[in-house]
Amino acid sequence: MKREITSWYSPALQKDMPIVTYGHYGFALLLVPTAAADYLEYERFQLIDTLAPFIESGKVKVYSVNSINTESWLNKQMQGEHKAIRQNQFNEYIFNEVVPFIRNSSSWDTPIITCGASFGALHSMNLFLKRPDLINGVIAMSGVYNLMEYTDGFYDEQVYYNSPMHYIPNLTDHNILEQIRRSPNIHILSGSGDYEAPDAAREFAGVLYNKGITYELDIWGPEWKHDWPTWRVMLPAYLGSKF
Repeated sequence: MKREITSWYSPALQKDMPIVTYGHYGFALLLVPTAAADYLEYERFQLIDTLAPFIESGKVKVYSVNSINTESWLNKQMQGEHKAIRQNQFNEYIFNEVVPFIRNSSSWDTPIITCGASFGALHSMNLFLKRPDLINGVIAMSGVYNLMEYTDGFYDEQVYYNSPMHYIPNLTDHNILEQIRRSPNIHILSGSGDYEAPDAAREFAGVLYNKGITYELDIWGPEWKHDWPTWRVMLPAYLGSKF
């Protein structure tokens, strides 16, 4: 499997940001880490190994970025408004730097699907919903979609605009809504085992339904816990059957 690490100084984040790429061809799967993890997390926990058949066959080309959660929502010493600023800078990094990097390393019409587990599911969903003109779909595993779960009670306008449970019910921009509605790949997955939140997945699916957005909600059984063994089965299952 081809594996390549690239890094550049991000104008949005004002720091070096590495990204790892796996494969040669295929649609782009953009992985966002879980909580405080880095761009190699999915490799360390053998999820990339489970995707090897799809990568090596040219079905998918995988990109994995660094998280900045320790510089935002998981930083207990940072004021809430500064956490929100950092989150917005991360969004701009993805939209203005990572997306062009993917386009330039593949082609300008290559579909981009965001994907993440746990906190990465919220980020992946948020990135897609904010810019469906750039990102074509999402696979969100074991997520909650209310950013207040991570803000220690802090709430402001920027928390609102990064919390899909808050802003999607009030989204009225017809163009953005139509772009979201046209995506055939909005997948919300959850187990029902330890530390999973299937009701959060159901609640957010209901929000999408009320906006006329087509999605797939898939709740797995109680044997599927909030942990890597679940995600190592979930993601290959979806790449094999839905793409």
